[in-house]
Amino acid sequence: MTITASSPLIILVAGHWLGAWAWDEVLEHLTTDHFRVIAMTLPGLDVDDPGRAAKTLDDQAAAVVDVITHHGASGDQPAILVAHSGANAPVSLVLDRHPELVHRVVWVDSGPVVAGSAFGPDIPEELEELPLPSLDVLAQQASLEGLSASVLERFRARAVPEPGPVLRQPVELTNDARRKVRTTLVCCSIPSAQVLELARAGHAMFAEVANIEHLDVIDLPTGHWPMWSRPRDLARAIQSAASRNK
Repeated sequence: MTITASSPLIILVAGHWLGAWAWDEVLEHLTTDHFRVIAMTLPGLDVDDPGRAAKTLDDQAAAVVDVITHHGASGDQPAILVAHSGANAPVSLVLDRHPELVHRVVWVDSGPVVAGSAFGPDIPEELEELPLPSLDVLAQQASLEGLSASVLERFRARAVPEPGPVLRQPVELTNDARRKVRTTLVCCSIPSAQVLELARAGHAMFAEVANIEHLDVIDLPTGHWPMWSRPRDLARAIQSAASRNK
């Protein structure tokens, strides 16, 4: 199938400290299919932006919507959003504010956030940005399984500090239509069976998953950064999810 301006649009959004570059290896496999694929860098994570530390979740959500509409997606031809890790906060806002623009959301080792939650509510106001922590600390927060020394070195070299306002801002959600958007969980560092069990138990990190009306899961066992540890398999998982109509 030839890629045209009317081909389905997939937008890749990476998590904290990352930009569009994080998807490079996945793009090598996705762009050969019939989808249009855009990897974007959220406001606040562009190293060349002198005002990036002041960016907010609202700025990030607005940027995602701008990419959707700029590339021709609409209520008649909604986009497929792929959100990794900490991109769940701005993408949750997009689903809440513009559910009609999203055909499907694919959460990569991530998931929708609970209304009113913030990633770092206790981060002091005077902290302008949060740099990537040491690898020892990072490994305590998320699985580094499958990442080679060279990949970790690249991560360290290219990581951009996360803006403080993004981490402190509560995610205000009011539109239950967000829960009607077709959803796929790509479960990596935590198996899908455990994720669903935690969701049913009301665990704060997964509670919103229990409210999704159209949910399917894909298990991709690896660490928290599958775009580097299993890029080909992640591309296939995204393609499979994007091709589903139910």
